[in-house]
Amino acid sequence: MPLQVAIVLSCLLGRRMDTLAVAFTLFLIIDPLGNIPIFMSVLKPVESARRRRILFRELLISLVLMLGFLWAGPFALKALDLSPEAVAISGGLILMIIAIRMIFPSRGGIMGDEEASGEPLIVPLATPLIAGPSILATLVLLSETSPERNVDWTLALLAAWVISAVILMMSEKLFHILGTRGLKAIERLMGMILISIAVQMLLNAFQGIRFVS
Repeated sequence: MPLQVAIVLSCLLGRRMDTLAVAFTLFLIIDPLGNIPIFMSVLKPVESARRRRILFRELLISLVLMLGFLWAGPFALKALDLSPEAVAISGGLILMIIAIRMIFPSRGGIMGDEEASGEPLIVPLATPLIAGPSILATLVLLSETSPERNVDWTLALLAAWVISAVILMMSEKLFHILGTRGLKAIERLMGMILISIAVQMLLNAFQGIRFVS
């Protein structure tokens, strides 16, 4: 009996650790700390009283987009006749590009776009800054490889989204506390971690291709 209980607990802890690892990875991909200066620049023309409402609206839109890709992504792959290995390779490459831009930021920001003027709607805050191509590809890959764990992946996504939402809603305070240099240092550290995750995704995809062949 104690052995059976230990086996059950180890399985539960293993699933929980996988979910936490996925949540941490999704949080790194969303990169809320790195997006703070961009969000502040985009929302600068907007009245301060409306900024939090707009930011919360964009966060909700991004969550709907990410949940849609998580649950409906595999059906789109089947309709387009795309293999999981193709999605893994493309997601790994996109993730690597994002990570490199986090470590070596360009003039136009992480996404390579200049900030838009006026009140934003969906673009560029909800997508591609929060629900970008890298996290959407990652969610589709998770759902395709382990569809039976979509509830776990949903919990991981919600955890990453909630933490990112809290950080972005406190963006002005964090900007004053950490400053531009502090945010850049944290962003580059997260980029170094993210590039390792991207390389591992590519290695797993290549191993899958070798196994299939």
